[in-house]
Amino acid sequence: MMAAERGASNNTCQAYRRDLADFTGWMNQQGLSVEAATSHDIRSFLSALADRQLAASSSARKLSTLRQFFKFLHGDGYRSDDPTSVVDSPRQGRSLPKFLSEADVDRLLTAAPTVKGPAGIRLTAMMELLYATGLRVSELVGLPLNAVTGERQILLVTGKGNKERLVPITDAARAAVDAYLEIRLIFVPDGKQSNFLFPSRGKDGHITRRRFAQMLSNLSTRAGLDPRQVSPHILRHAFASHLLANGADLRLVQQMLGHADISTTQIYTHVLNARLKNLVRDMHPLSKKKR
Repeated sequence: MMAAERGASNNTCQAYRRDLADFTGWMNQQGLSVEAATSHDIRSFLSALADRQLAASSSARKLSTLRQFFKFLHGDGYRSDDPTSVVDSPRQGRSLPKFLSEADVDRLLTAAPTVKGPAGIRLTAMMELLYATGLRVSELVGLPLNAVTGERQILLVTGKGNKERLVPITDAARAAVDAYLEIRLIFVPDGKQSNFLFPSRGKDGHITRRRFAQMLSNLSTRAGLDPRQVSPHILRHAFASHLLANGADLRLVQQMLGHADISTTQIYTHVLNARLKNLVRDMHPLSKKKR
């Protein structure tokens, strides 16, 4: 049995079989034996897939299946080599992250204080913090109370891998947090203490990611935006994109986002490049002339 099929779901096993059948059919058309396939054969197969305009992600999945197959043959002594070991995966274009315009974010931030009562004060603090810092939603809802009770303009964040980072916050975010801290105890269960900045009565002890997503969806509707186009992660994208658009250094944005690899942050420069290309296409006078 192939290693990839051990513990795999039925759907996954069926996908493996389809991929192997596709490769076997192609090899048979070439008059070649699957068991004796060379790295050249596999590259030719991938080229044929590209000619069929198969998505790079689908080709990469098929190659992954072949890697498992030939690894099995090699490991069990049916072959003396693994021909896939020297075959590179098809290059996959990285999808550009969605993000909101500055005007859209302003509409959200303006709408938050219109929610009545303590819930509106809490929502305003969460929204201001999210856009001011670019936190992951898990980092936002799980913020400890002491993250905001020390240095007034700096937030101490514990991110992926329990790595800590310091993130500056804006005056607007600080003011919103201060206003929230005055009424925070309303959200602490009776007779209990909470070390979370945004406590709740749920088992997690703090607002859950799902609950905040619901709050954001309702706020989007209130702000006149399509809730399907707004999410906590899209606001994180907006934070990064807007900073870079206004001249921020890529390395600093990387640090604030908590990205281990700057290549992850560089995707936002591609967003800006795409926007610039669209701007030239739509607004440049020569682009409107037929040449």
